[in-house]
Amino acid sequence: MTDQAEKLREMMQTTAQKPKHNTRIIAVSSGKGGVGKTNIAINLALAYAEIGKKVIVMDADLGLANVNVVLGVIPKFNLYHLIRRQKKMRDIIMDTNLGIQIVAGASGFSKIANLSEDERNIFISELHELSSADVVIIDTGAGVSNNVISFVAAADDVLIVTTPEPTAITDAYGIIKIIATEVDNLDLGLKLIVNRVSSVAEGKRVANRVISIAGHFLNLKVDYLGFVYNDKIVQHAVSSQKPFFVLDSNSKASICIKHLVSRLENIEYREGSGISRFLKKLFGSSERV
Repeated sequence: MTDQAEKLREMMQTTAQKPKHNTRIIAVSSGKGGVGKTNIAINLALAYAEIGKKVIVMDADLGLANVNVVLGVIPKFNLYHLIRRQKKMRDIIMDTNLGIQIVAGASGFSKIANLSEDERNIFISELHELSSADVVIIDTGAGVSNNVISFVAAADDVLIVTTPEPTAITDAYGIIKIIATEVDNLDLGLKLIVNRVSSVAEGKRVANRVISIAGHFLNLKVDYLGFVYNDKIVQHAVSSQKPFFVLDSNSKASICIKHLVSRLENIEYREGSGISRFLKKLFGSSERV
């Protein structure tokens, strides 16, 4: 683990262990761009908010920020202003009308791996401001960089997002391999989400492939958290710059997100009576989502 990752981990652990408050830190990552990582992060946050959690989504990709774009908001300040000492973290945490808060990334700015030592220390020292949240969801940059590895090393849970596409599967294994190599703490809660699947069976097939390879070649345990259906509402949501969870919280994709949160929190997901029949048809009475 790099010195930067170690410092970040120490700060995030301190943040998460404030007296009388336990902040859960979830890093959402992927081996390549275009697999829906940011969409997953945002809609997970909304599902968490629905069960009463205070959530902050931090866009930790300082090179290509997407969280505010997906939400259709224009932040006045972002991580650029924090790193340049123009603003404090409390100044750049932005409220939304969706019940979550965000910390916007800075498109076009160099990644955290290229910051000076002083700039990294400023960034790390400000993280304590996130300790007021129940859940901090970190949308990391796609691929492998010091930035991604730093946040992965600091998180309580690491969610790797992939799709059934062969290149996405290969890249998902690639980032898992890097994590196994670079992160000393292999007790990480490393979990796999398969996005844009056409069936329960497809999600399981993709997950089993990645998990089997990781176990065989890396001796690393990866859990299958679940899948998200390839739902046409997702593309509509992207075009309208509104999360699909907001457009229809009972859509196939939204229900999948709710199940992912229920597994992360180890709680039972209770469906409303109006959609129970729909769920039985969708998932089958004995199939795991």
